[in-house]
Amino acid sequence: MAQGVSGAPAARPHASVRDVDVLVVGAGPAGIFCALGLLARAGARHVTLVERGLPVERRRCPKASGGRCAHCDPCRITTGFSGAGAFSDGKLSLSCEVGGDLPELLGRDFVQEQIGRVDDMYLGFGADARTWGTASPERVADIRRRAIRAGLKLVDCPIRHLGTECAQRIYLAIERHLLDAGVEVLFEHECREVMVEGGRCLGARVRGPAGEVELRARETVVATGRRGAAWLVRMCDEHGIAHEPGPVDMGVRVEVRNEIMEDVNNVLYESKLVGYPNPFRDKVRTFCQNPGGFVSQENYDGGLAVVNGHSYKGRKSPNTNLAVLCSQSFKEPFDRPIDYARHVGELMNMLGAGHILVQRFGDVLDGKRTWPEELTRSNVVPTLPDACAGDVTSAMPYRAMTNIVAFMQAVDRVVPGFASNETLLYAPELKFYSNRVTMDAHLDTNVAGLHCLGDSSGWTRGLMMASVMGLVMGEELASR
Repeated sequence: MAQGVSGAPAARPHASVRDVDVLVVGAGPAGIFCALGLLARAGARHVTLVERGLPVERRRCPKASGGRCAHCDPCRITTGFSGAGAFSDGKLSLSCEVGGDLPELLGRDFVQEQIGRVDDMYLGFGADARTWGTASPERVADIRRRAIRAGLKLVDCPIRHLGTECAQRIYLAIERHLLDAGVEVLFEHECREVMVEGGRCLGARVRGPAGEVELRARETVVATGRRGAAWLVRMCDEHGIAHEPGPVDMGVRVEVRNEIMEDVNNVLYESKLVGYPNPFRDKVRTFCQNPGGFVSQENYDGGLAVVNGHSYKGRKSPNTNLAVLCSQSFKEPFDRPIDYARHVGELMNMLGAGHILVQRFGDVLDGKRTWPEELTRSNVVPTLPDACAGDVTSAMPYRAMTNIVAFMQAVDRVVPGFASNETLLYAPELKFYSNRVTMDAHLDTNVAGLHCLGDSSGWTRGLMMASVMGLVMGEELASR
């Protein structure tokens, strides 16, 4: 807290005060579908969405034309209406087995039913009707056999691929639907803190172009996404919101030629493989596979650059990229997994002079860094042109790097060539959803009038589950 010259707390600058009915902080998939759920059941109820970024139609990444990251603040890829979903590859996982732990909270059958409802809503807003992973069962069985022999598990999950450019059109349609229905969306407004007094949430303080505003609400929903996960941890600590640390996901983004992944790409589109390699037996998994996709950079507060991947419907590269993520838990005496992962990412950025690091897998095994001229001689041409060739192992913790190497070598038995010498590893790939907010089956926290949704809550991972959690929350609040 700021202190005045006398040592007493400094007076808070005057802020205007407004009353709203339901306040939703964050216009990512969870926040958006919360608003849709409220509209479906409550009609004219006053809903206010607060979003730090821009509307979909104004979200343009300067790197698309300039070739280099312009370090927008906030990052236009991760922030704005629909959150990172508008610039992601746009995959909807249609199984409750994938996307986090929401079935533990709400029940497996109920969550699967809601996935069907949310999928229908996406279709209604223009999603592609085709699903992947449901045809050619004999070819899926062959991939599964290879996975079993390699000591890996292939997770069944039908996929609906929106595509990056199509996802933006779909979320633009949703944005216009909400605005036309009377939902108030405050763009370029950053939530500074939730207001809690006497065990009840009274709303939130937000700052926009005109200054600070206190939005007092009967119900406050926090859905700030992975980008807001660290901020939510701080709010939990400051206001006694019950939570606990979960595992942190940290790893690399792997890029190979499409020819290597052709079988898996054509049959499943995304191979969800899980393993527990020796010697640590930590969970390691593939995530966010992008056939013909492009490796991308995202920027978080404080200048942290992390790697991700996109896949378009119409624009294709000769490469496939996907994440290999290691899950690691911290409980005692250290319980700040998000801070831990962030510091690892900052070390990576330091070695790359602010850029994403890239290294060939063969150089990892040989114990040497990768040089820029070596990349020019490879079959795999990086789709992130300003990535910095270097040494990922100089910053990646030994335990995580050991897990990554062992897992990639196991995947190579399922997909021959996956762990070839010229396979590219980009870092850091970090997923900030390790904090889990304690909630009941009605999505109520221990603070009255406060609810937490989506990836920042620690219960979901990805577009579909965040959307499901939002819809359930909206309909729950509308029924009260």
